Amino acid sequence: MASMKRPRLKAVTAMPQQRLNLMFTDDSRYTVDLSQDIERLPGLHPLQDATAFAQVMVADEGWTVEWPGYDIQIGADTLWLDAIEQNSHDEAQREFLRWRVRHTLSLSAAGQALGITPRTVSAYGTGARPVPKMVRLAIKGWECEHDAKGS
Repeated sequence: MASMKRPRLKAVTAMPQQRLNLMFTDDSRYTVDLSQDIERLPGLHPLQDATAFAQVMVADEGWTVEWPGYDIQIGADTLWLDAIEQNSHDEAQREFLRWRVRHTLSLSAAGQALGITPRTVSAYGTGARPVPKMVRLAIKGWECEHDAKGS
C-alpha cells in the first residue's frame, strides 16, 4: 500500500460485530474492527446499534466513511492506520503505528521527530521494512521528552 500518497476509500461494507470491510483506491482490502472504539468513545456510541452501524457509506470523495443519520465520520487515513495495525503480525510495527496515531503525526512529522526520512517512516508503517529496536527506543524517548514539555 506504500504507493498511495494519502489513503482514499473506494468502497465500505458493514459487517457483523462492528467491523468494516474496506477497499481503498489502490484496490487493497482490509477488515477493521471498530468495536473497542465504539465502546470507548462516546461520540461513536450510536453505532452500538447494528442497524445504525449498517448505514455506513463512503463520503467526501473517499476521504471519509460516514454515518449520515448520526453525523459521524471517520477519516480514511485513520481507518488505513487501524487496518495496518490490526492486520500486522509484528508487534514493533503495531507499536510504531500506535505512536503515530497517538500523536497524530504525518509521515513528515514522524520523520522529523525521529531524524529519518518520510519514506522510511512509510516503510516501517507498511511493514516493507522492519522497525529496528533503536527506532522503538527513540519513540519511547520522544514520548518522554514530549510529555515532559507538556505538549
